[in-house]
Amino acid sequence: MFLYCLSALESSDTDNGLCGWIIVGLSILLMLATLPLSIWMCIKIVKEYERAIIFRLGRIVRGGAKGPGLFFILPCTDSFINVDMRTITFDIPPQEVLTKDSVTVSVDGVVYYRVQNATLAVANITNADAATRLLAQTTLRNVLGTKNLAEILSDRNEIAHSMQSTLDDATDDWGIKVERVEIKDVKLPQQLQRAMAAEAEASREARAKVIAAEGEVNASRALKEASLVIAESPSGLQLRYLQTLNTIAAEKNSTIIFPLPMDMMQAFMKRD
Repeated sequence: MFLYCLSALESSDTDNGLCGWIIVGLSILLMLATLPLSIWMCIKIVKEYERAIIFRLGRIVRGGAKGPGLFFILPCTDSFINVDMRTITFDIPPQEVLTKDSVTVSVDGVVYYRVQNATLAVANITNADAATRLLAQTTLRNVLGTKNLAEILSDRNEIAHSMQSTLDDATDDWGIKVERVEIKDVKLPQQLQRAMAAEAEASREARAKVIAAEGEVNASRALKEASLVIAESPSGLQLRYLQTLNTIAAEKNSTIIFPLPMDMMQAFMKRD
């Protein structure tokens, strides 16, 4: 206990002045006079994921954040604030954003951050969590305002990385480390969705017509080459007839098609 009292005196800020030293000394005497009951008021415990910022006469004691584990405070003169060091997740509410190409979209996201410096998170800002949430909403609108609709739909990872860098730089003085930012959903107006669907359908139909036309061209070229081959060998035409009959017969049709050469018809027409 004597060693603790010495450490308490050493950690006291020299800017407190004579009055501050007197008050701290009286607090130590009060603690010693009420032992062992006062020990239960002086011993505090913080969990593994927490840090304690101790204020003595309104000033942060030297040594920074305490914990995890046991630490001591002086009665009457000391107070402390616990800071959670775990990663915190929050959703960015849907933001109505006007893109660079004058399209209104609704975008939401999620942010992962943690307290990196507990002293800065307590001393430099009133509410680090609320400030980070508001800054994330503003940053989302600012970043998306510089992108057009196609970039928002296709470059989500790049937008998330840009937001993370901007937030991390802005919250560095608050002792906050932004670990990750993700874009969850991009909602388009119903009229724009219908227009994009009609445009995509028209594009698919145009590609289908082009493909069909290219198929017709290729088929006509193949038929032309086949006709040239058959013209060189008249017996090849008869073989083609037989192959066609074989294909029809394999389908179990009741109709039989028998090809009749035009030469035979011309012979009958001459007799008439």
